[in-house]
Amino acid sequence: MSRAESPPEGLEVLQGSAAKVDLHDDEAPLPRADLLSRVSGCDGVMVTGGDRCDGEFFAAAPKLKVISCCAVGYDNVDLAEATRRRIVVTNTPDVLTDAVADLTWALILSIARRVIEGDRLARSGEWRGWAPTQMRGADVAGKTIGIIGAGRIGTAVAKRAAGFSMRVFTVTRRSTRAELEATLRQSDFVSVHVPLTPETRHLFGEAEFRTMKPTAYFINMARGPVHDEAALVRALREGWIAGAGLDVYEHEPKISPELVRLPNTVLLPHLGSATIETRRRMAILAAENLLAVLDGRPCLNVVNPEVL
Repeated sequence: MSRAESPPEGLEVLQGSAAKVDLHDDEAPLPRADLLSRVSGCDGVMVTGGDRCDGEFFAAAPKLKVISCCAVGYDNVDLAEATRRRIVVTNTPDVLTDAVADLTWALILSIARRVIEGDRLARSGEWRGWAPTQMRGADVAGKTIGIIGAGRIGTAVAKRAAGFSMRVFTVTRRSTRAELEATLRQSDFVSVHVPLTPETRHLFGEAEFRTMKPTAYFINMARGPVHDEAALVRALREGWIAGAGLDVYEHEPKISPELVRLPNTVLLPHLGSATIETRRRMAILAAENLLAVLDGRPCLNVVNPEVL
């Protein structure tokens, strides 16, 4: 199965094989009941992050051998249950690293330099010309950035920070709570790049936002539930932090109306990997992963290799 918005190259890989392909040909997500009905006879399924693969899903697909995630994250899949049922789960790492790191910097620059507000003013017909105190933002060059999650994407973000002569702190899964708090206290920008796990859910809540500088900016390109959205709204509204740039949301696709109304935010609709080239590579890799597992060939992107 695939999504209508998947680039055609991925579909071509599937259709060029011996596999019979059932394509979901609508941009809207497949209703849950329809999804469960259509996976009943599938040996393999290619999913996006919006497709929840849980016990109910697995029970509806007794023949399932592989779930190919067209994403680097796979928190939508109950990995423990998939592993228990000997179902291989794959993802698409590496191919989206640069696209996500680039967009992270787009958010950093946009929120620090008030790019969205400036665009609105320029289009409004109310701009009266240059003024010395008009829409002053924050410098980026020479500042300190704290990168929470130093995997492929976090490392790519850190490399780009060198071009801005920034001081870089990284927090890894091995870092202590004290190290996280020290990074939050010192950073002018806090950029989050951790997977969503039980340990990282609400990693950022009231305590963390209060630890940050009142002049600091929070950037989340990871997964929405990594931050407590209600706490973030309060932090932005009450001035605990200066602003936030978000590509993901706790209850996605729903966004807190309070968050939407706040002027010190830049909000994107989960565009992290959304470039033509990257989405094409993701779709092709996801299709190749699926076919490799079904054909019994080696697959480099298995996230639960213990089932092999």
